[in-house]
Amino acid sequence: MVESTEYESEKGRPYVSGGKKAVALFSGGLDSALAVSLMLRQGFDVEGLFFTSPFCQCSGKGGCRASDLARSLGIRLKVVARTEEYIEAVRRPKYGYGRGLNPCIDCRILMLKEAKKYMEELGASIIITGEVLGERPMSQNRRALNLIERAAGLEGKVLRPLSAKLLPETEAERKGLVNRDMLLDIKGRSRKRQLILANELGVKGYSQPAGGCLLTDENFARKLEDLFKNLDKVTWRDIELLKIGRHFRYGPNKIVVGRDKDENKRLIELKINGEYYFEVPGYGSPVTLLQGPETEEAIRTAAALTAYYSDCKNANVQVMYGKAELERTITVPRPEKRWVDIFRIT
Repeated sequence: MVESTEYESEKGRPYVSGGKKAVALFSGGLDSALAVSLMLRQGFDVEGLFFTSPFCQCSGKGGCRASDLARSLGIRLKVVARTEEYIEAVRRPKYGYGRGLNPCIDCRILMLKEAKKYMEELGASIIITGEVLGERPMSQNRRALNLIERAAGLEGKVLRPLSAKLLPETEAERKGLVNRDMLLDIKGRSRKRQLILANELGVKGYSQPAGGCLLTDENFARKLEDLFKNLDKVTWRDIELLKIGRHFRYGPNKIVVGRDKDENKRLIELKINGEYYFEVPGYGSPVTLLQGPETEEAIRTAAALTAYYSDCKNANVQVMYGKAELERTITVPRPEKRWVDIFRIT
């Protein structure tokens, strides 16, 4: 976690020292916004932490409208990029996966460890989260919540305002910094109480809860498993490629075929020096990217996949390819679907 950006609140609140300062894990969703609102009502100066992820469908450093929501709540937001350490945690999670390749417990521990550093830097007394007991089966049950706190070195220092009355008192509550009577006892997966509370508190502009993490998507997980199996080191760029195109595996080679104009453009943007790309001239054609050893058979396979997904229906298809520009030509038979499916990842 090496890159960060700060966003000021609309109210331009100055930095304030003192015991009633909190760091919030801020996703830009309903639960984290409500948790922040509840602590603001108790007079806390809240600083938000938003963690970007290569596995998030949102784009932009402030993604998921988190920066706009933070401004509307009147809190300052720090955006932290999760990179190599997080990718490695996804690859080899200590506490296992959820229903996909989502290592929710390991992910939460990493975020809280980073939040702990920030809490100490600011002189804050607590970390607050929008977690709701029982809302997520893997990471928001009592056992998991306790495990995560211990592993992050934050026992008694994480306050979950939405479910606090169902959980043990935190240090801040015992010291009288937090009024437990103003906290809630929400549990389960229903969002009914949260939606009512959002209306009462005037919280708007939050992102929707479903579909944010690509690690829970079956097709994406299949592509990521293939990547982990075939690459010793996986980079942010490798993961960005997983979000677009049709993916194929030919031995040590990875072949990505664009599905539309926007994906073709993105493939060119993500292509690095030394990699071949392919197109069928004179027809509607995908851009195809070839990664791995530059063998004759790998080039022919990438060209044949390009031909198959192009608008050219000739028995033999002329395909152009190159590295910096399309300067070479190869003619390949247009393959049948069953041949294409042999190499398909998804």
